[in-house]
Amino acid sequence: MTTGRVFWLFGYSGAGKTTLAGGLAADLRAAGRHVLVLDGDDLRAGLCQNLGFSEEGRAENVRRAAELAKLASDQGAVVIAALITPTEHLRQLATRIIGRDRLDLVWVDVPLAVCQQRDAKGLYRRAAAGSVPLLTGVGAPFEAAASCDLQLRTDSQDVMLASLQEYVRRRLG
Repeated sequence: MTTGRVFWLFGYSGAGKTTLAGGLAADLRAAGRHVLVLDGDDLRAGLCQNLGFSEEGRAENVRRAAELAKLASDQGAVVIAALITPTEHLRQLATRIIGRDRLDLVWVDVPLAVCQQRDAKGLYRRAAAGSVPLLTGVGAPFEAAASCDLQLRTDSQDVMLASLQEYVRRRLG
């Protein structure tokens, strides 16, 4: 059986990770690939609903997502994980679990101010009002990536998706 690959998209809430994951998944499925999307919001609504946003809760969320990604890629799936993954420590945790040889870290590097303007979920507004105290970038840190395999540095999701699709096609062969 062919081993799959994991593309781990990380960045601020509102950066476009979920949108990019959906566009990439549709492209890969159209090409006949078996794809699993692991979205942070979906995971927190189910598998990880018992976790908070403390350092320990975030680490366990990433650990569970990475374990799922590893299992699916062991079965030959292309996994697209879209999680904030705000610290280098958490990105290293995912790397240790999945394995560097089959993981691509993709930083969706959109400025915080742009994400705050988008605020599709109302999280930044609620954080400003004090009802979301540990929102990444506001009440909790986001560390710039010390290293990543691809850095998407624009707030144009169309440009980012095209760049991501081209990169993934090269990586998958």
